[in-house]
Amino acid sequence: MANTAQLLRRQSSRDIVLKSQKSIDQLELRELRGRLVTKEHGVSHHHHTSLHHQPLYGATNQGFMSDAFDESSELEQDPPPFGSEASTSKAKAELVAIAAASSDQQDIVEGEKEGEERESWDSKIMFLLATIGYAVGLGNVWRFPYLAQKNGGGAFLVPYFIMLCIQGIPIFYLELAIGQRLRKGAIGVWSQVSPYLGGIGISSAVVSYIVALYYNTIIAWCLIYLLHSFESPLPWADCPTRLYKNFTYDHEPECVASSPTQFYWYRTTLQCSESVDLPENFNYHMAIALIVSWFLVYICMVQGITSSGKIVYMTAIFPYVVLIIFFFRGITLKGAADGVAHLFTPRWETLLDPVVWLEAGTQIFFSLGLAFGGLIAFSSYNPANNNCYRDAILVSLTNCGTSMFAGVVVFSVIGFKATATFDRCTEERNGLMAQNKTHNLPVCDLQTELANSASGTGLAFIIFTEAINQFPGAQLWAVLFFLMLFTLGIDSQFGTLEGVVTSLVDMKLFPNLPKEYIVGALCFSCCTISMCFANGAGSYIFQLMDSFAGNFPLLIIALFECLSISYIYGVRRFSDDIEMMTGSRPNFYWMFCWKYLSPCAMVTILLASFYQLLTEGSSYPAWIASKGATESMEWPHWCIVVAFFLILSSILWIPIVAVLRLCGIKVVEDSDPAWFPEAELREVHGIVPHEPTELERSIFCFNMDGTEGMCCPKYGLPEKSLEEEE
Repeated sequence: MANTAQLLRRQSSRDIVLKSQKSIDQLELRELRGRLVTKEHGVSHHHHTSLHHQPLYGATNQGFMSDAFDESSELEQDPPPFGSEASTSKAKAELVAIAAASSDQQDIVEGEKEGEERESWDSKIMFLLATIGYAVGLGNVWRFPYLAQKNGGGAFLVPYFIMLCIQGIPIFYLELAIGQRLRKGAIGVWSQVSPYLGGIGISSAVVSYIVALYYNTIIAWCLIYLLHSFESPLPWADCPTRLYKNFTYDHEPECVASSPTQFYWYRTTLQCSESVDLPENFNYHMAIALIVSWFLVYICMVQGITSSGKIVYMTAIFPYVVLIIFFFRGITLKGAADGVAHLFTPRWETLLDPVVWLEAGTQIFFSLGLAFGGLIAFSSYNPANNNCYRDAILVSLTNCGTSMFAGVVVFSVIGFKATATFDRCTEERNGLMAQNKTHNLPVCDLQTELANSASGTGLAFIIFTEAINQFPGAQLWAVLFFLMLFTLGIDSQFGTLEGVVTSLVDMKLFPNLPKEYIVGALCFSCCTISMCFANGAGSYIFQLMDSFAGNFPLLIIALFECLSISYIYGVRRFSDDIEMMTGSRPNFYWMFCWKYLSPCAMVTILLASFYQLLTEGSSYPAWIASKGATESMEWPHWCIVVAFFLILSSILWIPIVAVLRLCGIKVVEDSDPAWFPEAELREVHGIVPHEPTELERSIFCFNMDGTEGMCCPKYGLPEKSLEEEE
């Protein structure tokens, strides 16, 4: 995820103050200098007009208007003779008007009330890279390929894109639009929609904080592997040796029973115990990696502005460069075609399995990073007339395209690994048959090897590393791979933390504390708590938090977001806002998704997930050293209690804030709405009051007087149209 609001132009923000303090003498000098330039007919007016329709980025956050002191606009008319009395008086009058207009426009530009200043993105490309980097994360590389081959191959793309259209893009569009319109973080946005809904923003911030706790553990793992990738040979290429009491050496039995990559992952890196109840020794290497990873997150968030956005371009673009390199390497490997064919060969019968649809909807939801508050925070720094609809479509499709492209890359490598294993098995089988040994022959099946993939950490740190071991120049490929995972992870980590930071800043909990100190305190607290992952049971605690803390709460939060916009803020009012910002009104499909389709999809996923959890239970793979393999174990009772605490500590803020508000207790203090150039936008886009169609009136309960019904339409006497009322 690209750099967050920290990657905003602090230096340029100081330029605003300096510009607003220019004296009349400075303006007069500039005006007189402009008059000495030869005029060019037909250029200035066009330039002046076109700027009204293009969002301008930078510290000034000019949403739609041109510079009040555009030199080119002054060249349209021939000036009176320089030095004449008419020229001097006219110049002074113009300068006074320009100074006043400049002051007014600075208010418009900054997008806030007097005394406040809202930061903005340096450019459109920086915002897009930030949002794409936030949405495209580790799940695109190690989760989607596994789900696709498990749930019907190419047939999985059918429910995947259906869920994208009815759930993913509508919620993504909603969050970008409401953040850009109300120009605050998640807490400020939902408190402004209704004072009783402030708990939605708090819940998003709490979930983001919890997810950031364990998500940075993945970055720490990547750092460990990245550091050891420079060793030759790679430490996970062969089994280590053990020194016995009789001073003889032999390979580690536990490694021989499993594999070098599995042993290095479970025993060397994680130092896994055999149960979550047995944390055993403290993992100092893991603790150091966690401290370094949190320090890097802090440095990138605080110092990103001073690097002029270079971190954004690095963290957002570098993963694609590595994926392209691996793509061309992968398709040239033996067996790559078999791997890709295994991934995309459709098994249409799987579409009848409801679990396939459940996993498709879940993957879309979490892949786009919805309900964390990061998207709302990002869009709040956009110009007022930014085309959020186009951004939502572009980022969503880029995210899904990245998932499919990563699937091709991953399974081309897995196909190579499976083919190599199949060839060795066939060679061993033929050797035994040549010796007339027909009993206990190994069973060699390429499709079984291809299906023997994994998701998450198993794919990245076991299967993929095993395939890299067989590459010529394995060290180079290992460095590229784990550096890619590191940039993917830290990108998403920025956006997750930004949802927390922006909410704290907008709530003004620490009004006199600079934002840098808030980020530092946040990272320090996360680093301290994350030490619970630096022990033998740390990986199991990670799985516990990943299974519960970031799943159900986010679905519930997104459901309340959708219901709040549809039935409290109003779909009609929301559509008016989008038309005012972008110049085009959302069509019937998007309104239908927001009000009916998306909430129904999320409720269905929630109910199906709870049913699956109750019927099948939840377990974790524990590493059994004596067997050199993992075994599924049920969570102990204290872990179930922790899981419920993680879920309830996030979502209970929604009813708590509403109930306390009813009792007159304000958890979230009321704040003035952020400044928004509503009148100017209406004038620029030529917005006229929208008269609902008959279909909109019947489906969405729109009334001609501007009100919006909550539920079913009311049939009765026909209402007067706007023209008749006028």
